[in-house]
Amino acid sequence: MKHNPGFLKLVEEAKKKITECTVVEVKAKLDRGESFYFIDVREDHEFAKDHAKGARHLGRGILERDIEGMISDKQAPVILYCGGGYRSALAADSLRQMGYGNVMSMDGGIRAWREAGYPLEGDSDG
Repeated sequence: MKHNPGFLKLVEEAKKKITECTVVEVKAKLDRGESFYFIDVREDHEFAKDHAKGARHLGRGILERDIEGMISDKQAPVILYCGGGYRSALAADSLRQMGYGNVMSMDGGIRAWREAGYPLEGDSDG
């Protein structure tokens, strides 16, 4: 997908203010049984099709409105992902501005997760 320059500039600025992690790091945390909120910020239909196993859904469009209902502890570890890491970077920056102090964006998003062969759930399960 080719993104517009204005969007890319916004993402680039957000990425300067947030922490990113790799799919390998996230999978290792899951394998170790570490406790964190694993949030898919894609659209409803994207999440329904498939998502990383164990991820919860809170779409980008309602994230800021509903996050405090899901995660009241603003120091709780949170890892966000989207399709490729752009929307989750913007979402991580929004949460940072809301006072969440332990938020990361998974670089590469669900595409990198799929490419790594990591477990998925959803309609395409089988």
